[in-house]
Amino acid sequence: MTGSSKANPVPPCASLSSAPAADKGGGQARKSANLVDELGTHLTPTRMIVYRTHGDHALRFHVFEPEGWQPGDSRPCFLTIHGGGWAGGSVRRFYPFADHFAKLGMVAISMEYRLTAKGGITPFDCVRDGRSAVRYLRSHAKDLGIDPQRIVVSGGSAGAHVAAGTALFDGIDAEDEDTGIPAVPNVLVLYYPVIDTSPEGYGHAKCGPRWQDISPLHRIKSGMPPTLVFHGAGDTVTPFKGARLFHEGMLQAGNRCELIVHENGVHGYFLYDLSLFAEVMKRTASFLMSLGYL
Repeated sequence: MTGSSKANPVPPCASLSSAPAADKGGGQARKSANLVDELGTHLTPTRMIVYRTHGDHALRFHVFEPEGWQPGDSRPCFLTIHGGGWAGGSVRRFYPFADHFAKLGMVAISMEYRLTAKGGITPFDCVRDGRSAVRYLRSHAKDLGIDPQRIVVSGGSAGAHVAAGTALFDGIDAEDEDTGIPAVPNVLVLYYPVIDTSPEGYGHAKCGPRWQDISPLHRIKSGMPPTLVFHGAGDTVTPFKGARLFHEGMLQAGNRCELIVHENGVHGYFLYDLSLFAEVMKRTASFLMSLGYL
C-alpha cells in the first residue's frame, strides 16, 4: 500500500521540542503524573462492539464516533492500541487519542486484546488479536461507517508493536481467521514502539526463540503503509537505537517513514506533559492530512 503523492509538511526525521524534555535518565517523567491517563478518566465511548471471542473471553472495540456520524458513512478509521509490555495496561489509557481523532471526523477506536498476564498468552497472541481487529474493521466497514481503505492503526509501546504487526507479520493469525480479508492497514502511527525484540531491544525473553518472527526491525519489507514514528532519544525501555534503525531500514526498502524524535525523551515521554501530547496529536494529524485522511 502506498502513500499519497501530496506534499508532506513533516520532514522524514524531525525533532519534537515544543516543551522542555524530561531528564535523560527518566526521573522527571517517572515522578510525574500520567496526565493523558487522567484525561481518559473523563471520557466515555459512544458504544462497545465485540470484535473477537476466545472461549468466554470477549474482546471489544471502545468506539468513539464523530459528530454527525451515520451508519453507511465512509469515514477514515483511527484504531489505537494501548501498551503495557503485552502484560497489562488499560484500554482507557488511549481514550484521549481516540477522542481527539473522533473530534476531527474519524471513527476512532481503542481496542482490547489478550494480555500475557493471563496464563498461556504470548506476544504472538497479542499480534493475532491486532490482525483480527483490522479484518473485523474491513468486513464490517458499512456498519461501522468507515472506509475499508482508509484504516489507520496506531499504538503505544507494546501496543505499537501489535500495530506494526498488523502490517508486517504475515501468517501470525488465528487458526479460524479468514485470511482472504487483508490485515494490513493503510497507515501506521507508532508511539514509542517496541520495535526490536532482539537482546538489544525489548521483550526478547517474552517473545521466546521465535523472537525474530515478531521483531518489526527484522521484518521490514517493501510496500509497507506510510508510517509515522514518535520516539524519545533517551528511551532505554524500548531503546531509541531500534527506532532509528527501523526508520533507516524503512527508507532503504522504499517505504514512506517519518521519525519524530524528542531529544532526551524517556519512554512514553508525552504522556506526562499535555503540551507535548497536544503537539504529538498535531503532528499526527498533519501526517494524516498529507495523505488526504483529514
